[in-house]
Amino acid sequence: MLAVLSSTVILLCLTTVHANTEKVIFSGPDSIKTFNAHPNLQDLNIETISPLSSASSSLRLYLPVTFPSKSAPRGIDSWYLLDDLQPWSRYEVRVCWAAIQPTDFWLTTHTISEVFDTPNLITSLATFSKARQGKPAAKVKPRPDRAAALEESSVLFLQVSAAANFFTSNKTLMNQPPPVLVDLILDPYVFNIFPQSLLPTALYITIIAILSWYLSDYIYAWLNKVAQQEKPHTE
Repeated sequence: MLAVLSSTVILLCLTTVHANTEKVIFSGPDSIKTFNAHPNLQDLNIETISPLSSASSSLRLYLPVTFPSKSAPRGIDSWYLLDDLQPWSRYEVRVCWAAIQPTDFWLTTHTISEVFDTPNLITSLATFSKARQGKPAAKVKPRPDRAAALEESSVLFLQVSAAANFFTSNKTLMNQPPPVLVDLILDPYVFNIFPQSLLPTALYITIIAILSWYLSDYIYAWLNKVAQQEKPHTE
């Protein structure tokens, strides 16, 4: 039993050594009415992350980074759309990257109205969207329930800011840091208590705890029996 627990702890430690993680926890906003007619959110050509399936709930991509400056203290902004959320349900978004690429990340969620009503946010989004116009369009899976011209949806913008955090004598790397390979993961909370991805771990710990409880009673009874048998007889 101790060997199993020790192995689990060691594996967890090894994982944290080889990867870094930043996350933001938020609740889905109220549903709003959006139009499928152009122009719409899809015209921004930004990737969408959705909790509907494991395939749509994560993205693996290279994020551009730069060193922080007075004009951009958090480096370069990248934007994504969090769609198909449940109003007032709890979620978290994690960004995971290799420790061999030292980078500072900031994750912020914004409502649509907040972005379009804030000049610096809409400017950042427009700059990112414009840079993506020459790239392949973001893949959007067609869904029959979205055929109507007007629909209700719980949507948030995700702003990911990335700044390089290293020093090297290589002038090329200092002038142009390489993009960072990351995983962006949208994780719903179970009963708004803990992330869904931790459910297998929670079940595993629960099973181990239950087995340990019954096993401890058996071991105690066995040790007590052995002690009684080894007790010297007195006449």
